[in-house]
Amino acid sequence: MTEKNRNPIEVIAMHGWAGDARCWEPWKRATKASSWQWETGERGYGEFAPRSPQWSNGTAAGTQRVVLGHSLGPHLLLPETLRDADAIVLLASFATFVPPGPEGRRARAALSGMAASLGEEGRARTMLTNFMMKVAEPQSLDRLPPGPLDGALDETNLARLRADLDLLSRCNGLPDEFPSGARVLIVEAEEDRIVEPAARALLRKALPEAEVIALPGVGHALLAGDVIGRVVTWVEANRAK
Repeated sequence: MTEKNRNPIEVIAMHGWAGDARCWEPWKRATKASSWQWETGERGYGEFAPRSPQWSNGTAAGTQRVVLGHSLGPHLLLPETLRDADAIVLLASFATFVPPGPEGRRARAALSGMAASLGEEGRARTMLTNFMMKVAEPQSLDRLPPGPLDGALDETNLARLRADLDLLSRCNGLPDEFPSGARVLIVEAEEDRIVEPAARALLRKALPEAEVIALPGVGHALLAGDVIGRVVTWVEANRAK
């Protein structure tokens, strides 16, 4: 089947906490030849204005609507956007961020300290730099794509970070509009320093029918392991069906 005759793919992608839409640029380049139609969300933590992506009106019959969400990303989408997805890729994500038990206490304490640092730019920048180092580990910080830390952090940016950090702490299950009939791929980073192992296990339990890719030696930012190639293969597998 030629590219022209294959069912179209419409992608809505949402970055996680303290990120921005530039993280999807390598994904767009990798899928340019496949003519994926992209819309990316933006929370406005840095220099870019907030943007909530929605599915295009009047899309062709057979279009696959695919959500790509990194970390907190799926929880940041409009309910109707998530509800109408045909396939969802959860990249180093979670249903419940603060798991019960000792791992939950560690996560709760970390969130409390992070929130206390978001009162002014200097402390916030130091905290966010340390956070991003953990996001990148075990790879190096300089491998991360550009993000909000590359620009100024004014009170508006800090307020958005505080609000979504609070949302992160309250994530206690899949979003209400998570579609029960969607195909789901869970991509786990086995060296994730942000999402606790117990939280990853809770996500698998919440989505027992999901396919799972576990990436050894890879951290929260998914900077290794040919993540893009493996996800593209998974999405394309059902493109012509």
